[in-house]
Amino acid sequence: MTRQPEPATLSEGVAPDPANPRPYRDALGRYATGVAVVTAREAGGGGPLGITVNSFASVSLDPPLVLWSAARASLRHAHFSVAGAFAIHVLAADQAELATRFSRNGADFAGIPFTLSDLGVPLLGNTLARFECVAETRHEGGDHTIILGRVIRFASGPLAAPLVFAQGGYGQLHPLDPASGTR
Repeated sequence: MTRQPEPATLSEGVAPDPANPRPYRDALGRYATGVAVVTAREAGGGGPLGITVNSFASVSLDPPLVLWSAARASLRHAHFSVAGAFAIHVLAADQAELATRFSRNGADFAGIPFTLSDLGVPLLGNTLARFECVAETRHEGGDHTIILGRVIRFASGPLAAPLVFAQGGYGQLHPLDPASGTR
């Protein structure tokens, strides 16, 4: 029988400090998340825009609902906060460059191939999964807007390692062996 290491001891804990948010952000960064790119059209039927998020989550199977949150400080917030439709693209481990590109304000789609959905939403190809949504509702959540979408169509790509974000950087999963619980 292999002896498991003792779990790390947690500190006593502290209250989040708005004047020094780094320790709170670091603690949140201990939780690994998937990475997705959300796409929509600029307000008024303008050009395509996208944003990288790690806040994507499933909410309900019936009806099919998902959510994500947009930082109010983002230059793209004004567009996403009024978009009637959007698409969420789940990224694979080899798409970190795409995630980085859409994490910056600017001309995200320069040189990126895409098609438009029936609702006029930009659709990226070759992602692990895609969820085409109509905006259901929005909620203010501190410095973010939480956007709830009703999934009207989805697509799944081939199985591959997903891109993950943890401790301030991108990485990928290394699944555990089900029998031993190790890699």
